[in-house]
Amino acid sequence: MRIALIASARHPIRDPFAGGLEAHTWTLSKALRARGHEVTIFAGPGSDPGLGVVEMPFRPPRISEAACRDTSMVAAHWLAEHHAYLQLMLDLSRAPARYDIVHNNSLHYLPVAMAAVLSVPVVTTLHTPPTPWLESAIQAPPYCPMRFSAVSDHTAAAWRHVVPAATVVRNGIDTERWHPGPGGEELVWSGRIVPEKGAHFAIEAARLAGRGLRLAGPVGDTEYFEACIRPRLDRTITYAGHLSQPELCELVGSSAAAVVSPCWDEPYGLVIAEALACGTPVCGFARGALPEIVTDDCARLVEPGDRTALAAAVEPTTALSRADARRHAEEFCSMEVMTRSYERFYRSVSA
Repeated sequence: MRIALIASARHPIRDPFAGGLEAHTWTLSKALRARGHEVTIFAGPGSDPGLGVVEMPFRPPRISEAACRDTSMVAAHWLAEHHAYLQLMLDLSRAPARYDIVHNNSLHYLPVAMAAVLSVPVVTTLHTPPTPWLESAIQAPPYCPMRFSAVSDHTAAAWRHVVPAATVVRNGIDTERWHPGPGGEELVWSGRIVPEKGAHFAIEAARLAGRGLRLAGPVGDTEYFEACIRPRLDRTITYAGHLSQPELCELVGSSAAAVVSPCWDEPYGLVIAEALACGTPVCGFARGALPEIVTDDCARLVEPGDRTALAAAVEPTTALSRADARRHAEEFCSMEVMTRSYERFYRSVSA
């Protein structure tokens, strides 16, 4: 198939990734190409040149001084992102025979709102809990021509009031790039360092459990990092920085267990799949999609927000089989499983 894959205009699709969405887009495009599909990615400047990305011009339109003074004027980055997706959808509408399907893998509302102007099937993957902009775009036309997939049963259920029948296609990771590691004594926490990911809970649980903890990931909220994370760093609680995929694989694979401590209803939890592929079992909060991603063979989950229970789960988690963790990743979280599911979804939409 000839697939147009719409990605983030704000963050480049390159390693080290800004977040799970960018990592997922990179993996999906590589996997589809490996299975013989022709994939064109529309993404932000600075993306991996090996992907053959068509850059969306992330720059604001020329707005007059009079318009800038208007009370409706929004932040420049918001307007630039809006303009990039607007241009893209109009460009796609003028090339009706170029693609067999358009896959919106971004979080932006315009590909949904403007799907009707395209003469080819358009699908959107729901990566987050409901947002007002997307809900508005879905409800704007009398009939929304868009077909939807969701990254988990939990996410599909959260959107059911406006998307009655989203097809669940869970995220997958490349289990060759995320290879088993030897384990170790310390715990690991990885992900975007923002309040909703709950790194502070992981720190508290590690201290209660008497274990060292290594954190890794981009700082998405500087104020949160400076107030809640940096003051707690010491010889046993360390921050490794924003690592490349090979570096992160080595860190996770050399850890006793991965702590996953979301403070929101996690739509999927790509860091879980990455940890399991490294053979590293998971202990975390049973929030969002986490309970459907893991089994008792590879994880221990506790009540959300209970740092004492999370600390108590550390030792039982480290006793779990690393081979079982890896096996679950191969059978449930792999790139191959995800890609075959997307192929079936594409065919059903195109039929």
